[in-house]
Amino acid sequence: MGFSTVAVMLFDEIPLFEASVPIAVFGERRSGLPDFDVRAVAAEGGPVRTDAGITLAAPHGLDAVDDADLVIVPTWRHPLGRPPAREALQALSRAHERGATVVALCLGTFVLAATGLLDGRTATTHWRYAPLLASTYPRIQVKPDVLYVDEGDILTSAGSAGGIDLCLHLVRRTYGPQTAGDIARSLVVPPHRAGGQAQYVDHPVPAPVDGDPLGETLDWALRHLDQEITVDALSTRALMSRRTFDRRFRQVTGTTPTQWLLHQRILHAQRLLETTREPIEQVARRVGFASAVTLRPHFRRQVGVSPTAYRETFGGPDAPNAARAADETRRAAPELA
Repeated sequence: MGFSTVAVMLFDEIPLFEASVPIAVFGERRSGLPDFDVRAVAAEGGPVRTDAGITLAAPHGLDAVDDADLVIVPTWRHPLGRPPAREALQALSRAHERGATVVALCLGTFVLAATGLLDGRTATTHWRYAPLLASTYPRIQVKPDVLYVDEGDILTSAGSAGGIDLCLHLVRRTYGPQTAGDIARSLVVPPHRAGGQAQYVDHPVPAPVDGDPLGETLDWALRHLDQEITVDALSTRALMSRRTFDRRFRQVTGTTPTQWLLHQRILHAQRLLETTREPIEQVARRVGFASAVTLRPHFRRQVGVSPTAYRETFGGPDAPNAARAADETRRAAPELA
């Protein structure tokens, strides 16, 4: 079923960026895109104060949730702070009971958990707070290492960029990959990242600036994924010893060079499968694997499905044009954390 009315519940003392994510995704106004009725709701009444000291005048009260097709809690104040207002929790429960899709992004999962709607379900949140979610709500099966969890009528996501991924996933699930891709290109973000991907794997690439050998090296690696690249070769290119390179790399990206390289290859394979009709054997070689046989186990391990199944699900109808747009998106914003 589609959705047209989106209620975004804003609580007091929330982070400004996360609060704006669903409004940015569903509020896009452009010919050819669905015209969503996006309602910013003051979930606790009155102006909404953000953690940056900026006050927002949300134009809607909780009554705007009552007939929304999609209800989103985009974020939450610190989980150990004061609890959400009872009226807001009741509005969420009523929305779910009448059949609305309910979504929690990042720390918003704590609000949804407080309603009891997540009991017996699988959910995620920002990895830093996943242990707290699991200990506070032991009836929830918490998955700390994924971008988002889709349980049909209830969906939850990791932090920041994970919220964008989930919103685009909802558009893709309901309106197809072309519409999701159009919105993603407008936002200059990757059009799709599978929910099963690890939160901490899609590591940011430091912007290559003069005098920054690590950033320049990683930028070079992204442009040469079809070649054999060793960690020793990268450390040499960065003019560092292997030990120094490994330490600096982990400081900047949070992972090892080998893990990062493997994931970048899989990400590039996903883009090619989404946006081209190239044989999988050729896709494998273009992203640095010797053959499709070598690609498949790594792809399945990270994405959760085979390359063929992924293409059948997410391959767009206008592959050549989509490929060019995806390349432009990747150059503009190589990765999001």
